[in-house]
Amino acid sequence: MTERFNDGSAGDADYGVIGTGYTVYRQPDPFIARLIRDALGDARKVLNVGAGAGSYEPVDREVTAVEPSAAMRAQRPAQLPAAIKGVAEQLPFADGTFDAGMATFSVHQWQDLAAGLAQMRRVTRGPVVILSCDPARLTRSWLNDYAPEMIAVEAGRYPAIATLGRGLGGHVEVLPVPIPLNCTDGFSEAYYGRPERLLDPGARRANSAWSFVDPAIAERFARDLSRDLADGSWDARYGHLRRQPYFDGSLRLIISRPAGRD
Repeated sequence: MTERFNDGSAGDADYGVIGTGYTVYRQPDPFIARLIRDALGDARKVLNVGAGAGSYEPVDREVTAVEPSAAMRAQRPAQLPAAIKGVAEQLPFADGTFDAGMATFSVHQWQDLAAGLAQMRRVTRGPVVILSCDPARLTRSWLNDYAPEMIAVEAGRYPAIATLGRGLGGHVEVLPVPIPLNCTDGFSEAYYGRPERLLDPGARRANSAWSFVDPAIAERFARDLSRDLADGSWDARYGHLRRQPYFDGSLRLIISRPAGRD
């Protein structure tokens, strides 16, 4: 597959540019991590596709990580195995090599989604676990009122949940993933009750959707949000979110188990 960016990023975003400082803002959240671990079950050999800097990789399993971006591979912590350079659509493994497969915030970056899902199913004999966003629910966030252009871009990039289920096949279960108030994984909805965090350009840069809108939109967003936080307008409309322990947003866990297995 042809590389689109200098650092090997294979999707639509250049992580050689936007991936700088990624791990400062995107740390695996313990609550979400538990849901993923439960979905992986007792699998010992786990494949992580589009592994990035290693978020949500279980440290007590034998993990094989695949990641095309050199910038993201370089940010993996020392306690995690080095990632193999590769893409979902061309996994260099024999059929049924792994007990389970996983991909977190990754499928919307794949150039050929159907091929990538088929490859994951081919090399995995147990569950395939996908953490993704339901594009139909992204407008639930207050961000849609301040940066609808960014939300529209994000909704256009994420595949429908039903599409993921069909691509994986087998017995498919879709679980809502409540987002904790103090979520340590700084995707946009993670700041639902901490709007000030998104005034940090680095926090926005760690969410690739911002790289697809005109910089003037990010400037307008920061200006309008700063004004509304200062005069109390944001809190008048959304202040209850500061005390809401979880947010039912777009985050979903898709679990595919081979037909004929529990």
